[in-house]
Amino acid sequence: MSLDVWFLLIVFIGLLSGYPVGVALGGVSILFAGTAYFLGAFDGALFLSLPSRVFGVMSNPVLVAIPLFVFMGLVLDRSRIAADMLQVVANLFRGNSAGLTISVTVVGLMLAASTGIVGASVVMLGVVALPTMLRNGVAPQLASGTVAAAGTLGQIIPPSIVLIVLGDQMSNAWQKAQLDGGNFAPDTVSVADLFAGALLPGLLLVGFYIAYQLTVSRTQTPDQKAGHDPTAPPLWRVLISPLLLIVAVLGSMLSGLATATEAASVGAVGALLLAWGRLDSKVFKDVVFESGHLTAMIFLIVIGASMFSLVFRGLGGEETIVGFLSVLPGGTLGALFFVMAVIFVLGFFLEFLEISFVVVPLVAPILLAMPMADGTLMSPVWLGVLIALNLQTSFLTPPFGVSLFYLRSVAPKDITTVMIYRGIVPFVALQLFVLSIVVVFPTLATFLPTLLFAG
Repeated sequence: MSLDVWFLLIVFIGLLSGYPVGVALGGVSILFAGTAYFLGAFDGALFLSLPSRVFGVMSNPVLVAIPLFVFMGLVLDRSRIAADMLQVVANLFRGNSAGLTISVTVVGLMLAASTGIVGASVVMLGVVALPTMLRNGVAPQLASGTVAAAGTLGQIIPPSIVLIVLGDQMSNAWQKAQLDGGNFAPDTVSVADLFAGALLPGLLLVGFYIAYQLTVSRTQTPDQKAGHDPTAPPLWRVLISPLLLIVAVLGSMLSGLATATEAASVGAVGALLLAWGRLDSKVFKDVVFESGHLTAMIFLIVIGASMFSLVFRGLGGEETIVGFLSVLPGGTLGALFFVMAVIFVLGFFLEFLEISFVVVPLVAPILLAMPMADGTLMSPVWLGVLIALNLQTSFLTPPFGVSLFYLRSVAPKDITTVMIYRGIVPFVALQLFVLSIVVVFPTLATFLPTLLFAG
């Protein structure tokens, strides 16, 4: 095998070793580059561009939106606004198994559009909604699958950290593909484009979830044990304020009034206003600390991924991938299916950030430069949405799906791990089905961006 292939294998082993991802990426890249340099297979002068790469990452205005959206989500979570929302909606459907599962999905959708934090959403739904569904006769498999799937909607429903990261990656890949093709005045793609592109597929996915829950719940015989919770806050007070925040954040972006970073700042300030009086100094300090911790982790991965891509390209890896994808049967679509299959399999072992920062920068520029059957280039928004839908399954696929671990940590003892795995299988199948629909009908991803931002 060539050195670039060996490098990929060693990096993959490093990612599975348990070391922090950014450290594993950067450390393996430096060690392998040094070894290849002494073997005469790597140009050490390439490392002279590393400082400018790191500076470019840290000063990237798009990535500034990440800590702001993380902060917004944590404020809404720790202030119990999201939990109140779930409790109120659950009250509406106590004693109705179909209504309960649907209400959990709808609340998961609202949490996705406001907090976007998968771990918090799954844990919250698991603590509040899962016992309620079980008491009302919902089958354990359906209840656990609903909680895990609804809590993971934050990966495809804007404003999503996945979409922000992919928006930045697609922008870089799209410009590179156009420059390599001789277009020195390339078009751009923004995070707002990807937010708009993911909206219809995300809602379609929610629709399929609800259709499945309606079908399965017909076989359930609800138990009327649980009654209305009189201590829950009024419906209008709990739902109106988060809805206004969602409209302010997404509406400002989709209308073109604000960039991703500006909309994120609106969300952060709006979340603080909604949580006024609910956050004491200790909780606020914890929110700030955790926001900084998550942001530092993400940017460490970005820096490590920059080192990885520099070394991989220096070893000729880009030419290897181009040569491999170009000879696959089926042309551009065959290459796309292969990449989607690889990302799906990697999702069993790696987290979405690792795939986004390691795999996507390698394959996206190549796919975007390959002509479709009609001679045009692939839409970067379409490709970004497909990857986002694919990455969402990485949170749910056994045995290493992160959402499954979150749910296992808060589920009652009589809900076994096997029940959780069985419950999530239909929802993973629905995700793959929606992914295939978007492959066949690209306009699902490209219609809204074209409508809102064309010209």
